[in-house]
Amino acid sequence: MEIMTKYFGKVSIEEGKIIEFPDGIPGFIEERRFVLLDLPANPAFQILQSVHNAHTAFVVTNPYFIYPDYTFKLDETVQELLQIREEKDVTVLSIVTLKQPFQQSTLNLKAPLIINPNRMLGKQYILNLDDYSSKAPISPAPLKKGVK
Repeated sequence: MEIMTKYFGKVSIEEGKIIEFPDGIPGFIEERRFVLLDLPANPAFQILQSVHNAHTAFVVTNPYFIYPDYTFKLDETVQELLQIREEKDVTVLSIVTLKQPFQQSTLNLKAPLIINPNRMLGKQYILNLDDYSSKAPISPAPLKKGVK
């Protein structure tokens, strides 16, 4: 099928690549069908593009590339909704807010996107933890030697 996209114009996608968000995404609850599109020049980032609305698209990345110690527990309700049975049923992505210069861009670690790639189901999961920010730096400050 062909869809119009925010960043790439008209593209062809496979029906089997569509991710269903049964509850939509907060702020975009009417948008329930998305597809992940690769950025050809940058494999660290993708576009989560609405299938129905070309203007609804989010730059996303795997937060573990930048924050390898990022951790949280999914509640049972989310596991059931997304039909998650084991760890391989989970892909975690963070929405990126792009800024100029790029080093000032941020990741939303407070509300990750949880996707079951085997069932093509997704949900934005809002964490009830104060440990993570919705505006975490995309370029975390390096640790200074001798400082812990």
